[in-house]
This record gives sequence, C-alpha cells and structure tokens, in this order.
Amino acid sequence: MFLRTRTSLRLTAGAVCAALLTTGCNAAAKGGDSGEDGGGRTFTLVTPDPVAQNEFLKLAVTGVKAAAKAHGGSQKVFQSGDNDSRQQNVASAVDAAPDVVTLVGFEFADIVAQQAEAHPEQQFLLVDACTKKTYENVTCAVFREHEAVYLAGAEAGLLTKSRKVGAVDVLDTPQFRRYSEPFAAGAKKANPKVSARTLFVGGQSPFNDAARAKDQATTLRSGGADQVMAAAAGGNTGVFQAAKGANGKGFQAYGVDANQCLGSPGVVVDNVLKKTDVAVEKGIAQILGGKGGTTVSYGLKEGGMSLTGLEPGVADSKCLIAKPANKDVLTRVEELRDAIVAGKLTVDDPAA
Repeated sequence: MFLRTRTSLRLTAGAVCAALLTTGCNAAAKGGDSGEDGGGRTFTLVTPDPVAQNEFLKLAVTGVKAAAKAHGGSQKVFQSGDNDSRQQNVASAVDAAPDVVTLVGFEFADIVAQQAEAHPEQQFLLVDACTKKTYENVTCAVFREHEAVYLAGAEAGLLTKSRKVGAVDVLDTPQFRRYSEPFAAGAKKANPKVSARTLFVGGQSPFNDAARAKDQATTLRSGGADQVMAAAAGGNTGVFQAAKGANGKGFQAYGVDANQCLGSPGVVVDNVLKKTDVAVEKGIAQILGGKGGTTVSYGLKEGGMSLTGLEPGVADSKCLIAKPANKDVLTRVEELRDAIVAGKLTVDDPAA
C-alpha cells in the first residue's frame, strides 16, 4: 500500500467553510459542493482533510470536475476533518449511490473495504492507497513517487557546491524512504562524488512537526548539505524556514506533492508533483469503461508524477530551477526523465 505524504498543516473542521474552493462543509455538517445536475453520470469525491490551501486535494477536486464534464454528469465533494467525519461522509456518499465514489488517501483504506463488502454494487476509486484485500468494486490508483524524486535528486547533484545532499523524511519506513533513497540515488547519478544523508522526523506527530523538521534540516546543513529534500509532510514549513538560514548559511530545498515554491520563494529549487487530478479522471474513466477492480500505478510515463520544472508555466512558479542559469540542469533532467519513460533507466523502489 502506498502512503501519501501530507503537504499541508491540518486545518480544523470549522475552516472548511472558509476554503478557497467552493466545496462546502462535510457531510457531518450536512453540506457538500455539487456541480450542475445534467441528469447523467454522478460522481462523489471524499477528501480526508479540508481542501482549503491543500494543493494535493485541490487537484483531486479538479479531477472529479473534469470527469463530470467529460461524461456529461455532475459531481459532489465532501470534505472531512477527522476519522468520524470521513466515515460519515463515505456513508452519505454511498447512500446517494453515485456512479463512482472517489476517495483520496490511506485514511480511507479500511473504510472502503467495509463499504465495498456491504455495497458490492457501488463502484469505488481509492487514490494514493489501496485496500489489503482485492474487491471487484474497488479500483486503486497509486503513484511511483520514487521516479520523480530521483529526478529531483539529479537536480540536487548538479546544483550542489558542497557535494553533500540530504533529506528530511517523515518516518523510517519503506514507503517514506521513497522520498529519500531515490533522491540520493539521483544526486549520485548526476554527480558520483556526492554523499547523502537522511534524517527522520518521527515522534508523536511525524506528519505535522515543523519544529522537529527544522531541527533535522539544520543538522543536515551543519553537516555540509546544501541541497535538501523536504519530505516532512506538514513539517515542510520548518525545513523551508531552516533553508533561509541565519547569516546566509542556509541551503536549497525541494518540495513535494504540489508547488511549494509559492509559499517559500527563494529557497525551493523544485517540487515532486503527484498529480491526483490525472489519477482521478483516468480512474473514473477506467471504471466507466468496465475495467474497474484493478490497481493502476501512475509514474512519469502515465503523467501521474512530474517536477514543477518539467511542467508548463514553470517560468511563473517562483522555483529556483526556473532561473536561466539552470537551463542546462533542466535539459539533463529531461534526458533522465525520457530514459525512465522509455524503460532505459529503472529507479529502485524502496517500497517494492
């Protein structure tokens, strides 16, 4: 099962109604965002947290809206705030019997398993996770994060001046090592003289401990690292604070899931993008096409993973990779991406 790194700080359930997207409150609060009812297909998306500033979840909303438009139907989004509201939202979604209920995140794995058994006629799409047991009415969309992380590592290897790179990772598990080991491998591919070190957040709140993440990033910098992968989920803000440094003794960082350069301009080189919109839209089309009940992996080849630097609009991204001086770096990274897509280069998966 693939785990999602959380890139935004948790928001309270009450913040849902103030979300930037017009997606309403969760089902527990008797709300929801609906597209226009065209009398055709219906699709419901349930998120594990409020959408608000969470770019990862915003993309999922974009995906379900695109699916509704493509299939002449309507969509509804239920935003959750905790485990109770997740369960209530999924139950409400199933009660309405849409063509597909889409859920994003490992938080829904057990909930979907229970609902799939109780409602075998309902089709489910689980994104960025999968159930332990296979169900004919559950389609899973997972990501090969390690491929894009490898490319970010290659950028670090080409940009480092100290020949030392590092990563601040959430937990020391195979799933989360997908954000550190490939980073080191990519850096060494681009520059064999590079050495790499990973420190983990851990503790009671590994997904949301900015202070601990900042301390670990500072430790990496003290050891000479000048390029650091920020895979600390909500704690990435701490890594970016450390990157600014005191007296100019900072480092350059790399974000995850969405463009984090916008919130920390001047310190973030690039971002490992996880395109939930692609997985949602393609997953729904797969189910409607009668090919549900399987697990599909999205990587560079399928357009499910990428870097901000390799996407249109990079010039306005506020990422350091967009600087003209880094044009040759992007050219080299594009070559590596093409080799991975063509099957000429295989990136080792720590979670395999």
